[in-house]
Amino acid sequence: MIEFKDISLVYPNGTQGLKDINVKINEGEFVVIVGLSGAGKSTFIRSINRLVTPTDGELIVDGENILTYNGRDLRRLRTKIGMIFQNYNLVKRSSVMKNVIAGRLGHTGTLRSIFNLYSKEDIGLAYESLKRVNIEEKIYNRADELSGGQQQRVSIARVLTQKPKYLLADEPVSSLDPPTAHQVMTYLKQINKEDNITTIVNLHFIDMAMEFADRIIGMRAGEVVFDGPASTVTEKTFEEIYGRAIREDDMVGGQD
Repeated sequence: MIEFKDISLVYPNGTQGLKDINVKINEGEFVVIVGLSGAGKSTFIRSINRLVTPTDGELIVDGENILTYNGRDLRRLRTKIGMIFQNYNLVKRSSVMKNVIAGRLGHTGTLRSIFNLYSKEDIGLAYESLKRVNIEEKIYNRADELSGGQQQRVSIARVLTQKPKYLLADEPVSSLDPPTAHQVMTYLKQINKEDNITTIVNLHFIDMAMEFADRIIGMRAGEVVFDGPASTVTEKTFEEIYGRAIREDDMVGGQD
């Protein structure tokens, strides 16, 4: 379980990234966070694995306040939290297999990974992860030989190889065309259900938020302005989250 307790974050330049956030995310949920650019969505997600550090409050993960973590505790936290990025975060000149098996880095240590001293079990896990997102035929290709959608599937396979308890995805489909974006979201939802991995995704696409989310959190100016089941969300809800009419916004049609 993840719980934000009175979480605020003020950046060194004085910008308020988060303001008095109180949110509890339960095991196995698929949560989509929506809001305009600059609303605090990425800051919210990146707080959970301490890529950014809130300045006030408590952030509880599995019963522990992770804001007190550093060193070994922080590495342990990041081992159980997988992260998928908008720009894929792959080593472009390395093979697909090398990128995917890097998901075991937190379990094997840096030295063993440098010399590719992964166990047969780890190699098998990486291959199975590639199969789960239907890209095992690209195992020997370099990452920069793949399309954007294929690269994002490789990054999902890397997270699967990590065997995390939590999965964070920061705008994972914003640079993909609509059919490819839908395919990537389908994989994320499938993994969430099959592995019971708590999944938190930032999205710009309203239609995808409605299709895939169990729960939608709306943010504006660093605050949570809506939190509820996706089944209760209407067009009016999105207008309240965004603070404007959405019919004029091309996000409704799945374009960004």
